[in-house]
Amino acid sequence: MKIEQFEDKNLAHFSYIIMDDFEIAVIDPTRDPRQYEEYAMIHDAKITAIIETHLHADFVSGHLELSEAKQVPIYVSQRAGAKYKHTPFDEGNTLRIGNVTLEALNTPGHSPDSLSLLLRDENGREHAVFTGDTLFIGDVGRPDLRENEGHEASARQELARQLYRSTRQKLMPLPDQVLVYPAHGAGSLCGKALSDAKCSTMGDEKQTNPALQEMTEEDFVTFLTTDLPFVPKYFAYDVRLNRKGAPKFQTSVKQVPFLEQNYKLDKDCLIIDTRPQDRFKQGHLPGAINLQEGPQFETWLGSIVGPEEGFYLIGEDEETIRELICRIASIGYEPLISGALPVAPVGTAQVPLLDLAQFKANPEAFTIVDVRNSNEVKEKPIFANAVTVPLPELRERIDEIPVDKPIVVHCAAGYRSAAGVSIVAQAITEVPIYDLGDAIKEFTGVH
Repeated sequence: MKIEQFEDKNLAHFSYIIMDDFEIAVIDPTRDPRQYEEYAMIHDAKITAIIETHLHADFVSGHLELSEAKQVPIYVSQRAGAKYKHTPFDEGNTLRIGNVTLEALNTPGHSPDSLSLLLRDENGREHAVFTGDTLFIGDVGRPDLRENEGHEASARQELARQLYRSTRQKLMPLPDQVLVYPAHGAGSLCGKALSDAKCSTMGDEKQTNPALQEMTEEDFVTFLTTDLPFVPKYFAYDVRLNRKGAPKFQTSVKQVPFLEQNYKLDKDCLIIDTRPQDRFKQGHLPGAINLQEGPQFETWLGSIVGPEEGFYLIGEDEETIRELICRIASIGYEPLISGALPVAPVGTAQVPLLDLAQFKANPEAFTIVDVRNSNEVKEKPIFANAVTVPLPELRERIDEIPVDKPIVVHCAAGYRSAAGVSIVAQAITEVPIYDLGDAIKEFTGVH
């Protein structure tokens, strides 16, 4: 028996292959299924099953494409209400992979349809559990992502109560040596405080995971529903897309049109300029949002841009643009790309340079806008009089920013403030808009 973990670092997503006796089960596949097909080919093995632990909110799964390519069934909880052809897989159901067995455990809480998959070895011993978004390393799944979406929708408090029972009645009774393989790691917005570890044991989690410590159900509900991270705009869209199954990856990304540099852009369409912020600040198209290529690019894109909005995509070069289109497809946004421009058009808009000495000498002369998340501001306030508007909400709450003084935008390190400045500058023209950038570290002591 072999367990192979695949990591999408940009989305902090883990998918898995379980292989035994040349048979393979794929758990929670990424949008592009080629890596699993290649693995099967290299090992002269056959993919015989695809399993979804739940309707994912933070990425689009390639389960349907892989199923159709290999003519193998998709196993998913009946509670998911999947609209594609599938085999219901719920408590009491088992699946043989070679000489080992996967056993379904209904573990609702993160979502009503959440499954955990208990792997038993050829002797029937509990070997590992694939917990989806029910149990993470150092955390559990947040319960507020399925209040309005999916076949079944439930209030976060009710889902938190379900998660309390799922962890206490289904997972914690497992032997301490059972390996824990979650669907996400540190950086995912599916939990609050995930560890950067990629695997654990039930014994370690019972000892160290704050959510698994002794507490009443009501205390657990309070613990789980307090200080939840923001919910990106794309999450509900991905739940709906995963429920019906996404179109084929390569076919879909190839449909994104590439535009000539002199193409006349629709002035009412969003522009996402992914170039480094120094290049962007020197010259960009009016109204462009500077969302730089980098870690978690797709998460920030899906947090700022809604699934009903189209946008142009500008990049440094064709190779970068093609890579970004594939990353955008991982959240199902590739149909929203009205056109891709691998060479940035000449733009006349600029971001002025902040006189840092002047700002330090008299910060009260500026309106300071903090675009960090609410929990970050609460944990570590930086400027007492700052206007706090998290970046994902900035476009909708721009009228909360006073325009009687020059504006300085900051975040924790400079990535989000670059996007924030470009958003604010679209709507406010009465005063200069500055980016504090990575100089924020001089005010936080972080170097």
